[in-house]
Amino acid sequence: MSERYSRQTLFPPIGKGGQEKICSKHVLMIGAGALGSGNAELLVRAGVGRLTIVDRDYVEASNLQRQQLYTEADVAEKLPKAAAAEKRLRAINSDVDIHAYIADATPEKLAELVEGVDLIIDATDNFETRMAINDISQKHRIPWIYGACVGSFGMSFSIIPGKTPCLNCLLKTVPLQGMTCDTGGIIGPAVQMVIAHQGAEALKILVEDWDAVRTSFVSFDLWRNQYTSMKMSKAKDPGCLSCGEQPEYPYLDSENMTKTTVLCGRDTVQIRPPKQQQLNLQDTAEKMRDLGYQVKGNPYLVSVEMDDNRMVIFQDGRALIHGTKDLAHARSIYQRFFG
Repeated sequence: MSERYSRQTLFPPIGKGGQEKICSKHVLMIGAGALGSGNAELLVRAGVGRLTIVDRDYVEASNLQRQQLYTEADVAEKLPKAAAAEKRLRAINSDVDIHAYIADATPEKLAELVEGVDLIIDATDNFETRMAINDISQKHRIPWIYGACVGSFGMSFSIIPGKTPCLNCLLKTVPLQGMTCDTGGIIGPAVQMVIAHQGAEALKILVEDWDAVRTSFVSFDLWRNQYTSMKMSKAKDPGCLSCGEQPEYPYLDSENMTKTTVLCGRDTVQIRPPKQQQLNLQDTAEKMRDLGYQVKGNPYLVSVEMDDNRMVIFQDGRALIHGTKDLAHARSIYQRFFG
């Protein structure tokens, strides 16, 4: 397909030289939901050399309204998003080296994956993970692009270590916490707008057009026809523990990462064991059936139906407890089977 990128190379700021750079770069995508699936497809179609995707969840019916890589068949099979995304992306562009990980983006996991990465894209739904991304970015001097959306509202900011404020700096200036988890729903155009901002910045960074990288913090509300762009240079804090003169990278300390998490906007709790495991899912399924539970599964997970809850178990020992936001209740269900 010699003409595959012809329209992209006709764009002067990219050209043939820029396309060669794009094809040589490695992007780490944290999350494969709405923002992750859209950004991943954009980059794969643009010809990025290597794409690594990390996501802890699986495809559900409520995802199909805005998560563009997935289908009803993925829902029926309860495919992990990382696996479903990898399959679809390979069909779009077989030249791209794609690696998908069904895992939580913990500081330990991020440390395993950042070697050789040129850009990190935030497509997660919680600030605990974002703060870990921020610190790993600063420690390894890797640019990353923040993005979030809920309802008709969205925001984005490009963080360049040594040049821009980091997310830890921004928390003192911009009220970001409300974006972590919201039950107000979301509309597709808000997702696509954030993807457009993140995707454009990603291309600028990949072709190394640093003068073109946006230095302002962008937010918008599509329903209320509002758009704001704020210069953030004064937000950079020399005493910041993530990017300041004496950084300590506090959010890479595993003690700062919770083991039990309510998933954003859902009646679900994730339980993560203190140490990573490698479960035999077939044995796990058989044990659950022997206990009288209705069990379904695939090569990536086991789903166990209970009276008022459903537990989905992954190979790394993680479990999603559906039907509750009560951390203690979710933990008691998990410990009933895994100690």
